[in-house]
Amino acid sequence: MRPVVRAIFSFGLILTSTVALPAVDGRSIGLSAQQTAQPAGTATQGDTLPRVYLFATGGTISNRDGGRLTVDELIKSVPNLSQRVRAEGEQFSNVSSGEITLAQWLDLSRRINDRFKKDADLAGVVVTSGTDTLEELAYFLHLTVRDERPVVVVGSMRNPSTTGYEGVANLEDAFRVAAEPASRGMGAVVVLNDQINAAREVTKTDARLLNTFSSHDYGVLGTVLDRVAYFRKPLKRGGAQSEFDVTKIQALPRVDVILTYQGAPGDLIKAAVDNGAKGIITAGAGAGALSGSQSEGTAYALEKGVYVVSTTRTGGGTVGTGGGRGNANNRRISGDDLQPVKARILLMLAIATTEDVGEIRRIFREY
Repeated sequence: MRPVVRAIFSFGLILTSTVALPAVDGRSIGLSAQQTAQPAGTATQGDTLPRVYLFATGGTISNRDGGRLTVDELIKSVPNLSQRVRAEGEQFSNVSSGEITLAQWLDLSRRINDRFKKDADLAGVVVTSGTDTLEELAYFLHLTVRDERPVVVVGSMRNPSTTGYEGVANLEDAFRVAAEPASRGMGAVVVLNDQINAAREVTKTDARLLNTFSSHDYGVLGTVLDRVAYFRKPLKRGGAQSEFDVTKIQALPRVDVILTYQGAPGDLIKAAVDNGAKGIITAGAGAGALSGSQSEGTAYALEKGVYVVSTTRTGGGTVGTGGGRGNANNRRISGDDLQPVKARILLMLAIATTEDVGEIRRIFREY
């Protein structure tokens, strides 16, 4: 054994004493006072920081020239992140958002739910996504991750090889929002461009601009500047209040979105039904109006027992059922103010949960 120097500080003098440590694998170990571990029960600053888990799925935020950034590279790209949170993560996938399948949606939701269930000390979860379908993934997670803790979906409009890449700033904001206690109970949120938007209300409004995500007249939930600040809470159900249990859903049913335009043919609706669609979302003109031929198509769908949900292509406003309220068995349903692609998600989950049209109408009122 070799002696180890122990420093003792007293009255401004440095006294030394030596202690012997046993050899390990034939080598003696010497530790200075500054290198020794913290006493049992003593937390370091890092131990007291909130823990946030990152699920990386790919998208522009990771799509650099020569290969996509991995989950570890994304975490390491955020300067001084270790001073804000203890970040962990896993590579769920690394593809464009359009390549993610519905089966992967279910798998990701199950993984997040399982992570929350097994890790009571986790503050929140961040999910990276391509922006093209980010709002759809966010709403699906809002409906299926049943926990009070936040799920923060984040992406970027520019890739890491582009001048002005904003992915690092967005990712840092996402970690901050996920770690923020006030984020509990908000369900899934979308964080880009220093703003926090509700997953149900947000939509991509521009193909290229950085400030593309907007909740229109609803407004943002909050901002991420010198601090995370919330201004309001979502009123519709989701998150911990959701009834959708992905452990009981093996696959999502086919639901198609049909756009209305001048002279739009109804045979597209008939074709969707004949090819297995269990639901049809009509993205109608104005307050849900259809072309004459499309009305024939929806009538065909209803006769075949297919659910038909009316929405608007305008990007805002509420839509009624277009008839059928007095008939409890009529499967025509109001999409209310949901964007067509989000009405599709809600209908898929509703059909996977119940076939009762009254229950599905309730679901569309509450979510």
